[in-house]
Amino acid sequence: MKNLKKGICAGQKSPASIIHWEAALRGIAFIGGEGPSPNRRRKLAEGAALIAAADSGLMAAEDAGIAVHLVIGDMDSLDDPGRLEKYPADRVFRYPQDKDDTDTELALRFLWDRGCDETWLIGGGGGRTDHLLAIRSLFERDRTPDRWVTAREDAFCLKEGAVFSPPEDLRENLRLDGISVFPLGTGPWQAESRGLKWPLGGLPWNRGFFGISNEAGRRNFEIRAIRGQFLVMTAREDEDGGGCS
Repeated sequence: MKNLKKGICAGQKSPASIIHWEAALRGIAFIGGEGPSPNRRRKLAEGAALIAAADSGLMAAEDAGIAVHLVIGDMDSLDDPGRLEKYPADRVFRYPQDKDDTDTELALRFLWDRGCDETWLIGGGGGRTDHLLAIRSLFERDRTPDRWVTAREDAFCLKEGAVFSPPEDLRENLRLDGISVFPLGTGPWQAESRGLKWPLGGLPWNRGFFGISNEAGRRNFEIRAIRGQFLVMTAREDEDGGGCS
């Protein structure tokens, strides 16, 4: 793990670039809350350079048969502390419950510090609304996760100058009637789209504005962030129809 290269958030310095997930050094953090089906968890973990489990995210990873490289957090949500016994001491990073950062933040920072220039969050759906909003707030920062996968949604951080098109692992189960776009950061914002029923070009993007429940006529639609940064959320039907908590 110490030999992973240093990097930046995917798309951050790539004007007019298409987001290519396979081109970056990917780190995945399994976190607490509702996540995708076990089968989808396994598919998402394929090709990851580093996999971290934040507290009860360990349950989601292990229950899907996924080996994690490290476990991090205060461990107050684990169903059985005995789960940690199989991991070497240098792979378990335990923090006190009274701390400034959430377990998700700790996992993200660990992945970035180990050189992951693309980071995905798996889990975090349902449950307490404040926890949901806290994860959403992570996308307002200067350095953000690149993807967030819950039980029924995939959310993507679209950087200025980049173009989003659904990755191959999403297209099969993508719902064409559940595409939403939210501006991130301080703006100004400008976007355009191809293949959406209601085009994004010319909309009055500002703080508090959003486009919700748009529809696509094809699975390879595109959204381009001309100015500013956006959160693109897509609804999904899981092949197994199950989440985890």
